[in-house]
Amino acid sequence: MARARALLRYSATRLGLAPVMLWLIATLVFLLLRVAPGDPVDAVLGSRAPAAAKAAMRARLGLDQSLLDQYLDYLHGLIQGDLGQGLINQEPVSSIIGRTLPASLELSVVALVVAAIVGLSIGFSGIARPEGKLDLAGRLYGLGTYALPPFWVAMLVQLLFAVSLGWLPVGGRFPPSLMPPQGSGFYLIDSVLDLDWTALRGTIRHLMLPAGTLALLLSGTFTTALRLNLRRTLRGDYVEAARSRGLSETQVVLRHGLPNSLLPVLTIAGITVASLIGGALLIEVTFSWPGIALRLQEAINQRDYPVVQGIVVVIAALVVLVSVAVDLLVAALDPRIRY
Repeated sequence: MARARALLRYSATRLGLAPVMLWLIATLVFLLLRVAPGDPVDAVLGSRAPAAAKAAMRARLGLDQSLLDQYLDYLHGLIQGDLGQGLINQEPVSSIIGRTLPASLELSVVALVVAAIVGLSIGFSGIARPEGKLDLAGRLYGLGTYALPPFWVAMLVQLLFAVSLGWLPVGGRFPPSLMPPQGSGFYLIDSVLDLDWTALRGTIRHLMLPAGTLALLLSGTFTTALRLNLRRTLRGDYVEAARSRGLSETQVVLRHGLPNSLLPVLTIAGITVASLIGGALLIEVTFSWPGIALRLQEAINQRDYPVVQGIVVVIAALVVLVSVAVDLLVAALDPRIRY
């Protein structure tokens, strides 16, 4: 009962801090965009536009107001769920995010699942013979993939499998000769629901290179985390007690070692979601993947304040929600955690 109350209090604290985190991030983004070099009016009208046209555009966009008034209007819109309109095409920011976010989520989820399967398999494979050749190979794999530059790996994969061998498309999300499936924006799900196997095949072919590259870069984190935690767990007193009761090494690893080693890995998986943002940006740019990271890069180049602010706030909200969910899940599963 006491643990349940403590867990409830911890959950309320973490959930209460989430809006504060989002407010701090939103404020930081607002201030950084205002001190960044470049004028959004010049991005819309061009630097040679008449001064009167620039003044009229600045007034229409609210950029002639004081910094405090702009900030209060910005917060008021966020509270109401209004992310504003893009400066370049006057499209609502929520529509831009709704169109590009599913592509990024589809890429990230597939990459994260593949990275977890590959990384955990390699990390677990060296347990049978610690310090052996397989264990050394897993260690080198974990360190090597973690240190690889994403843009360099993406270009190499693109040159090898798309340009030289011609096995897979060089970029894009869907074959240009076909009509994309309509619905949720997740092409894998929509293709299956429509029973459109041609669309599903085209979606998978375009997804393999960017998702595989991102999964390769992330898998080393899972390999290293499982390997270190599993080795430390297998040296615990309760594991030695299990061995003394006559349990086989396989039973010791599967029943006692692996479950306790996966809890820290679950925490790392939540942190990996944040690293997906930086990795996905480079992957989306290299493979011309029409996701939210690519749209963010375009908005930054165009000095499109509302689009940058809206995308960053939405990404931050997703990262905070995933982090809070992982923290609460680990706290609920691990009785050793004190609140």
